[in-house]
Amino acid sequence: MGQKTVRFSDLSGQLIMRDESLARIVVHEHPELDSGPVEIEALADEALAMEKNALNVAVLDLYLSGEEEPRRVVIDADAFGEMATERPVGELLIAARPAKRSRSGASRSASPRGDRPDYGTLEHAGKPHRGKATEAEQALVREHFDEVNERLAAEGLRTISLEDPDHVERYGLADLAADRA
Repeated sequence: MGQKTVRFSDLSGQLIMRDESLARIVVHEHPELDSGPVEIEALADEALAMEKNALNVAVLDLYLSGEEEPRRVVIDADAFGEMATERPVGELLIAARPAKRSRSGASRSASPRGDRPDYGTLEHAGKPHRGKATEAEQALVREHFDEVNERLAAEGLRTISLEDPDHVERYGLADLAADRA
């Protein structure tokens, strides 16, 4: 007896008949993405349509006086270019100095976007969120299981159960669950 795997596009639900028709798409940022990058599969034609409809943008971090974290802004590249009135934006960028790394005093618990928690820190590890738990979050939950659950309970959030197969899989807790069984 054999086994056959059938694949469908995560975008359209269409059947993907051949491997060469398959495209892997990694979503790095999206307003509804709560954690790190996620991966979906789609038809190659769907992926090419995304490329065709891609926007020409500039991604900027705005460091404003009195604010500890930068604001991430995505702006149309032409609109950004129109703001450069002294000289063409291409010349401006070539002459600009390389960006400095963030200040050492910046909070490590904030995400690079500055608007979402970093689940890879002890402060936020184990909190319910959409998206996949990162290896950093999984390691923190495994190494500080009781401490994480105490914090979650104190915050009125669901705790992580070693009896819940979804929790065990999400945080890689199989060994811990076996040890405590």
